[in-house]
Amino acid sequence: MRCFAALLVSLLVAWSPPVSAGVLERAMETGSLTVGYREDAAPYSYLNAIGEPAGYTVELCRAVADKIQEDLGLESLTLNYVAVSAEDRFANVITGDIDLLCGATTATLKRRELVDFSIPTFIDGASVLYRTDGPGHLKDMAGRKIGVRVGTTTEKALTKALAAEAIEATIVAVPSHLDGLARLEAGEISAYFADRGILRFLLLKSKDADALLLSNRYFTYEPYALALPRNDTDFRLAVDRALSRLYRGGQVQEIFRATFGPTAQPSSLLKALYSIAAMPE
Repeated sequence: MRCFAALLVSLLVAWSPPVSAGVLERAMETGSLTVGYREDAAPYSYLNAIGEPAGYTVELCRAVADKIQEDLGLESLTLNYVAVSAEDRFANVITGDIDLLCGATTATLKRRELVDFSIPTFIDGASVLYRTDGPGHLKDMAGRKIGVRVGTTTEKALTKALAAEAIEATIVAVPSHLDGLARLEAGEISAYFADRGILRFLLLKSKDADALLLSNRYFTYEPYALALPRNDTDFRLAVDRALSRLYRGGQVQEIFRATFGPTAQPSSLLKALYSIAAMPE
């Protein structure tokens, strides 16, 4: 019986699938990390005027990579950028096509069934951008069209918000935030629903900002974080350690001002996040 048990164990070991190397181990071997970013989630993740990835979360990931390079003792750590969409971003993490997702990503318990998340990087919430020649409140949007980016948590939040107030409006799912802005400016929709930080950025980019009004109301709580592969404890610790150091050292404030403007100030809630998430060594 003991011989049979020993044979069974040896067979199970032999048949076990190979364990893939962790992200840090691969980074040591290749001298690179692969970062996923969104092209249409400004000001957090987008392509700038010269076609390069930019935004608050992208810059945060670059700073995180610098800290990881230092911790690993590497002479250099190249970042390979892969554009992802709202629909395929988590699939890219799961398949290993990207090591770190640096977009405007809300961390939820449901999503943690698919991927892991770093400590929080930002706090935002869904709001509405209205046309000034139409209704200025969600309760007055009955019979109107409201745009929202397809494949986002805000799409579900809009459906829930309309149902909660028994508002029968038409939801128009759009492929990008810029497309949503263009439809709003053209009068094809009466309002656009998205995270308020994104709406603020769209308002700044609008060709007719005086015709648009940004609501002060928040409909959701959206804690952003960096998504990474599940069960890679070492990599997650490295990312969290790097973020904590950025928060403690104040470098995150520089990234915030570079994104939102030199006179912009983090909200009291965001300041609290930076303080609480700055874990001690």
